Amino acid sequence: VAKKEKSLLAEINNGRLAMMAIMGMWFQNGLTGSAWGDWALYTDSPLRAAPDFSKELGACPPLGFWDPLGLSAYSDPEFADSQFRRRRVVELQHGRVSMFACLGYIVPEYFRWPGFCSPSEGVKFADLPNGFAAAAKIPGLGVLQILAFVGTIEIFNLQSTPGKYAGDYEGYGAFGLPGGKPIADVAKKEKSLLAEINNGRLAMMAIMGMWFQ
Repeated sequence: VAKKEKSLLAEINNGRLAMMAIMGMWFQNGLTGSAWGDWALYTDSPLRAAPDFSKELGACPPLGFWDPLGLSAYSDPEFADSQFRRRRVVELQHGRVSMFACLGYIVPEYFRWPGFCSPSEGVKFADLPNGFAAAAKIPGLGVLQILAFVGTIEIFNLQSTPGKYAGDYEGYGAFGLPGGKPIADVAKKEKSLLAEINNGRLAMMAIMGMWFQ
């Protein structure tokens, strides 16, 4: 009797386990195409973890990771991560250009290069006004030179895939110097990159203020 009851108890428990197991197999088969399928194939899974951008460089006090419109939220985590990387690169590029633009507004107020900007046109650096008005004074060939230089940098240098850090391109070291030595210390490098992001954000706001003014 004891042996019979032990076997019946085992049958009951094994049956309970089998009922749970077959339901799991059905669900897995329906979602991945196989009872032994890889859950990575279930791309619409609500359980798939979204990337945590709150630990990224640039997510700092007082706002932290600030995305009130939810522009970084995508159903596909890999796509969300790639979009975040792309936008971070764009943010860095705009910040770098804005920092140069701010210098371009401030420095001519106190210093002008001696000599000619365009000897053939007789245009001196001292003749160029500051701000938007300077654009009308630059000779056409000068504008083409500026566009050609920017286009060359964009096509041949900024199309490569960034390294571990967004905006960190192969062949460029600290301060973006071609062939320059990179910052080896990780903590120092991340501190410098964070400063660049925040300074670039400030410069973007500053240059817009200068334009309006």
